[in-house]
Amino acid sequence: MSEYEAGLSPGMGQARTQEKGASKASKGLASGRLGLLASIVLGISTIAPVYTLTGALGPTVREVGAHLPAVFIVGFLPMLLVALGYRELNSAEPDSGTSFTWSARAFGPMIGWIGGWGLVTATTIVLSNLAGVAVDFFYLFLGQITGNHEVAALADNLLINVVTCCVFIAMAVWICCRGITTTMTVQYGLVALQLVVLIGFAMAAFGESSAMPPLEFDFDWFNPFGVESFSAFTAGLSLSIFIFWGWDVCLSISEESVGSGDTPGRAATLTVLLILGLYLVTAIATLQFAGISDVGLGLNNPRIQENVFAHLAGPVMGPLAILMSIAVLASTAASLQSTFVSPARTLLAMGYYGAVPERFANICPRSKTPRYATICAGVAAGVFYVTMRTLSENVLADTITALGMMICFYYSLTAFACVWYFRHSLFDSVRHFLMRGLCPLLGGGILSVIFLQTAYDSASPSFGSGSHVGGLGLVFVIAMIITLLGLGLMMLSRLRAPAFFLGMTLQRHATVSSRR
Repeated sequence: MSEYEAGLSPGMGQARTQEKGASKASKGLASGRLGLLASIVLGISTIAPVYTLTGALGPTVREVGAHLPAVFIVGFLPMLLVALGYRELNSAEPDSGTSFTWSARAFGPMIGWIGGWGLVTATTIVLSNLAGVAVDFFYLFLGQITGNHEVAALADNLLINVVTCCVFIAMAVWICCRGITTTMTVQYGLVALQLVVLIGFAMAAFGESSAMPPLEFDFDWFNPFGVESFSAFTAGLSLSIFIFWGWDVCLSISEESVGSGDTPGRAATLTVLLILGLYLVTAIATLQFAGISDVGLGLNNPRIQENVFAHLAGPVMGPLAILMSIAVLASTAASLQSTFVSPARTLLAMGYYGAVPERFANICPRSKTPRYATICAGVAAGVFYVTMRTLSENVLADTITALGMMICFYYSLTAFACVWYFRHSLFDSVRHFLMRGLCPLLGGGILSVIFLQTAYDSASPSFGSGSHVGGLGLVFVIAMIITLLGLGLMMLSRLRAPAFFLGMTLQRHATVSSRR
């Protein structure tokens, strides 16, 4: 018998189940504060569509040409498959710990701890990346307002860059610590702004064309089999890790949602579907306006590919182009703030169940937020950014790639946890087989392949930005350091708090009900 099974209460073992929609004893979070709309807004904010698209449209066209919509759809599929598994897990057992809690209950405490570590490190990486992008667009916006190019160039000054970045992180932490209601008040405004500007850009682009010759709409753009090479499919799948990531924040706030068993899962699914629709509309409009030539405003022009909206906003929107700079800045600022929700609540759950020091489970009695966990996440993001910015001038590209690896890891682990968690009920109905078995299994398998391939490729010193340490690619070095640090901290936690690793604290608030 394993240590995990030995720690369970009598009669609970593998057949122990959770009542659908049942919550654990309260962790102290503000319950019932977020409805379906608020959860969707938070999910869209974390994904940050304007920020994502301005950097993703160009490289994707470089790989697949006019088949951009098809690759977006192909890249979307593993995200949807995994999201369906998340929804099933949340419906059975809503918990702010998400990947950590579900993986621990399915595979045991040690695997759960690593799953939680993967989520926390992934969000720490993306927080540092978002803060870096916010700094770049902040000084770009100031340069546009003042008409002074030297102001825009301040972002290239290392000291000014890292200080500004840390200030942005501190502001986001402060807003998050004031409570989920304050967080959402800011989010409604920032998300509305970026969506209005992005939709306005798409509508204006549909109305005219600069492409020579004009690129007419073609349903073949949606045919994935029209893509010439398998490498393009791989690029599309890798891209999905970046452009769709963030929807799982809807599950992290399950204990603060109205109808914690159903609302978060429905919000996550609707978020990825809405984002896909937004991406497709923008992609089609941009293709028709700019075309795919490598000259002028064509999307295969290397200059355009670096930052699509920065170059096309003027020709498309005219004097309103500055709104696009504001929208990108708003997108990064909104995502920087909302992304703190996931690591803070994962650390809260880990502290609540005794996987990390109990101080992480402390809740501010007034704001009902995990302040200590939020502050720790902010400090970690700041330290990571300063370190990466010092080691590599191409910090944004390297952190995005490292982010993709971490996301693939914890998404796939949670997808497999769904299959194993519900293994006794997979054949009870066709729905259970599809939603609890086949869909998450396929999604987790696809992401596992991407993770392993990226891990192998990243060892090359030429991978990513070309930055390397001792002949090994910087992205690979980052991933290995994160993994070894996680294993070391897990063993230290096991020595200091063995109860969690014996499965005792996980079952402390369990309820018994019908078969899963």
